Amino acid sequence: MPEFAAHASPSSAPVSSPRPQYPSHAISDFELSSEHDHDGSETLPPTITSPAFTPPATPGTGTPALERDAKSIPVDPQSQEGPPPRLLETLPEVFCEARARIPPTIAKIETMFLHVYRNNLDNKEHLAIVFGPDIRSESLNAPRPGDTEHQRMIRGAYEGRLYPGRTTSKLSRVEQIQQESGVGRNPESHSKAPLVRIHSECYTGESVWSARCDCGEQLEEAARLMSLPQNMATGGVIIYLRQEGRGIGLGEKLKAYNLQDLGNDTVEANLLLRHPADARSYGLATAMLLDLGLGGERGIRLLTNNPDKIRAVEGPNREVFVKERVAMVPLAWQTGGKRGVQGEDVEKYLSTKIMAMGHMLSSR
Repeated sequence: MPEFAAHASPSSAPVSSPRPQYPSHAISDFELSSEHDHDGSETLPPTITSPAFTPPATPGTGTPALERDAKSIPVDPQSQEGPPPRLLETLPEVFCEARARIPPTIAKIETMFLHVYRNNLDNKEHLAIVFGPDIRSESLNAPRPGDTEHQRMIRGAYEGRLYPGRTTSKLSRVEQIQQESGVGRNPESHSKAPLVRIHSECYTGESVWSARCDCGEQLEEAARLMSLPQNMATGGVIIYLRQEGRGIGLGEKLKAYNLQDLGNDTVEANLLLRHPADARSYGLATAMLLDLGLGGERGIRLLTNNPDKIRAVEGPNREVFVKERVAMVPLAWQTGGKRGVQGEDVEKYLSTKIMAMGHMLSSR
């Protein structure tokens, strides 16, 4: 079995793991805002506990979109505190099996493609959701034995857009001339790094309306940010990794939920089940980003609040350069509790992320 990176505890936690020695806090206890009101006291977002919960839906449709972009923070590799996460010595091999155009429910998105990846570590189908036409898979487009133009189009290794009667995967001569001359291309398309979100599968938060976490909201927010005109110009990618429950699987995750109802937080529940607090690995994400041409000095802007994820995504030899971190602010905090996933359970979850896992959450 491959040695996945674990960002917290070892995989053989004792049966009676001691609880971390930190006080219990509600989200409203944290000093999350740098803004001050007229009398000099800090203005905090109201508690995210609310009498109503709007389940997440298809990205872009569950909540009204906010037009503003997220805050971007430059990343200085020299300033990263604490020991680096344990990384795989070599990146896994990844292979894009197929790609198809997905008509988006977000009206502002003109082009979105879903890529399915295979790898040499597991038998799961990991995904890349690509926004914009310029980010392409090297392994998908590489010639294969016995390739025909029809086969290339079927697997998605084509340029431009498919239409009835098309016979070649390459652009027509007219389309090639337009592309070479820059017709229809945004001049800002290479002025800044693409926006990237590494998202781990969460069936409960994305499909069954769970308010124990904000995973479904984060997926939707990533799509919203990538649909903004200033970000569509550079393209964006959501890497969707099939590592449910921070890597422990859905069945064990449900057991952890029961332990949470018995009074443990999300970290303690994993430890009591003899799992690491966070068993996820990001080597596959790094390899997929490289296959999509997002390695090198141009860098990416990474949507995350997790400081460990920044170094983990860069890879063992910094194959990917995280140029900026873009904060993922809960929608309830952005809107003063008017929208977003809300309730006592998600409040405890976010509190544990801050106190026990070191996530950099803020109200702005």
